[in-house]
Amino acid sequence: MKYTGARIIIECLLEQGVDTVFGYPGGAILNVYDELYKNSSRIRHILTAHEQGAAHAADGYARSTGRVGVVMATSGPGATNLVTGIATAYMDSVPVVAITCNVTTSQLGKDSFQEIDITGVTMPITKHNFIVRDVTRLADTIRESFLIAKTGRPGPVLIDIPKDITSAVCEYVPAASGISSEAQLAAQKANLRRIIKIDEPSDAAVSEIAHIINAAQRPVIYAGGGIIISEACTELQALAERANIPVAMSLMGKAAFPNRHPLATGMIGMHGTLASNMAVEKSDLLLAVGTRFSDRVIGDPKKFAHHAKVVQIDIDPAEVNKNIRVNDALIGNIKDILTRLLPLISVKPASDWNRQIDEWKKNVPSSYMKKEQLPPKFIYEYVNSKVSEDTIITTEVGQHQMWAAQFYDFTLPRTFLTSGGLGTMGYGTGAAIGAKIANPGRTVVHFAGDGSFRMNCNELATISHYNLPVIIVVVDNGALGNVRMWQTLFYEKHYSQTTLDFGPDFVKLAEAYGIKGYRAENEAEYRKAFDEALSSGKAAVIDAIIDIDEMVLPMIPPGKPVDQLIMELK
Repeated sequence: MKYTGARIIIECLLEQGVDTVFGYPGGAILNVYDELYKNSSRIRHILTAHEQGAAHAADGYARSTGRVGVVMATSGPGATNLVTGIATAYMDSVPVVAITCNVTTSQLGKDSFQEIDITGVTMPITKHNFIVRDVTRLADTIRESFLIAKTGRPGPVLIDIPKDITSAVCEYVPAASGISSEAQLAAQKANLRRIIKIDEPSDAAVSEIAHIINAAQRPVIYAGGGIIISEACTELQALAERANIPVAMSLMGKAAFPNRHPLATGMIGMHGTLASNMAVEKSDLLLAVGTRFSDRVIGDPKKFAHHAKVVQIDIDPAEVNKNIRVNDALIGNIKDILTRLLPLISVKPASDWNRQIDEWKKNVPSSYMKKEQLPPKFIYEYVNSKVSEDTIITTEVGQHQMWAAQFYDFTLPRTFLTSGGLGTMGYGTGAAIGAKIANPGRTVVHFAGDGSFRMNCNELATISHYNLPVIIVVVDNGALGNVRMWQTLFYEKHYSQTTLDFGPDFVKLAEAYGIKGYRAENEAEYRKAFDEALSSGKAAVIDAIIDIDEMVLPMIPPGKPVDQLIMELK
């Protein structure tokens, strides 16, 4: 059967099991949007207020489900508006396929109206990208893109399609498997081997790591987001319990291990717990699983885990010996490796090491006990007490994000969606939209700082239009809180451009979009507002007013070792 390129795009998305795309139309992509109109009963399109919101929504859809998220945009500014969202997905290994349309092939390279070399722009922030100049290659390019996005270490892929390719006609061969033929699949895998190859460690290598773990007296697991991506949370917990190994989590790994588990030590790194950071400092074995040794975790690399053997398990060999020199590594699918490793691990009872960890866990900043009108700790713990464990929490970036990681008790994977690697202010509202679209039966609560929420509050239009019952809690201190905190600690209180003592009024803003707004200045008002929002089954914005000088503690100053952890401010 002969189809236009635009129709082929729709058919290939359906082949890949795509039920929803996020995006924003424009001139170059009109042929595709015409096909979306004709096929609206087969595939759903969510129109956001801005392309960046669409990219973050596709990201939230993917993180909350493990499936590939899809976003569409037109040429020029439409395509460049996706860049921050693509980079966010790239840094956190999120499978997203971005489809952009460009000017016609004859206009490429001529500075045509709304032309941009989006493949050149996004080359450093995509796992792979394509420009399709031949309609006969379009179907298999889309299929390859999904294969790349979800295979091995996931990541974003961009496909740029000139407008004349979307109107060109060619023979279309359906592929129920998502690939035209076994021969084509073999050829594609051969061409893309560097991108999608997954190593498998030998039995001898796995046995050697098991021996190292069994010999350790003070082991600790450093758990990252790769555990969630590989769906290896059950295996990780079984290994930790078998040998009574404490588990510290990165920001991206926060939902990889139940926060209330006796072996959990909390988040590690700059704003991590004393227990997690001291466990790494005093350990004789650091087993790093699905994590990349971010600078926000390791501080001074010369002093990080300097008494320990460091063993890394990861799917991406590029992450081994990149930021920290390791003693040994296993490269491959984490779930498979942990499954093979588990029967080789000796069963061990709780030891003096576990008891020392438990003592460290008792040591928390005194600021946690503060009882001003609306303490940050209360904001998160109250939500935690009122919603089910499968509730999806999204955040922006800043103090409110760190408090979510510190105070919310995550139990299940894919319930904490946050921008870790890129640290994208403006991420969370779009991500909440994507998560709610993908999981209509689950509660979604979005925590935003007032600074971050200014960057994406236009997406209230999307939430309102699609009747998405997302509860947004704006943790409002009237400042760019994290930056102000650094100015307090390291810049002699020079509060340069971080005070936000001007509009908007978030309650009135919510109401302008037809969404219920609340303001809470103390615990009683917050309880009432959240209870009403939750029971209403509708979208809500709660402006939760906190003190401008609230701090996120503990804190390790940037680039400093763990022994300089700040627990109290004088």
